[in-house]
Amino acid sequence: MLSFEQKLAIADEFKALTRKDVSLGRVNYQYEDSVYDKKNVIYHLHRSGNGFVYAGRLQGYETDDRGFVNIADFTADRLREIIAASIDSLTGEDGPDVEPANEEIWQNAKRQTLELKYDAEDRMWYVYAGLSLDGAFESYAEAAEYLKEEGFGKV
Repeated sequence: MLSFEQKLAIADEFKALTRKDVSLGRVNYQYEDSVYDKKNVIYHLHRSGNGFVYAGRLQGYETDDRGFVNIADFTADRLREIIAASIDSLTGEDGPDVEPANEEIWQNAKRQTLELKYDAEDRMWYVYAGLSLDGAFESYAEAAEYLKEEGFGKV
């Protein structure tokens, strides 16, 4: 079993993650660029070596009801693998293991809203301002990037 310090060192290898010290000496690592509400990749890493990695959008991992995998007994290679896969799953790239919501509301600082909708028939993401089409995108990641560039965030 890897020590707390070894797990911290592996987590620190991932420059896309931001370390957040939380209560009781535990540490979270967040992926701030997540296109989903979920930002915690590593959750409650503890001095005991116990902790969790988010795998709710991945296949092949046994998760709890919140989508986390206990990493207490992971090897260094296995830990790196699941952290990398978790980050990838939060980028919004549409793939067989990722299923974003079919409809989302996005809002800017002026409280204006846009609706992002997926059309399964033509496999496209559409952004609507009311009934008017504002944009069409081939992937969720492209649509989310556009909305962020325009100053919108998910509600």
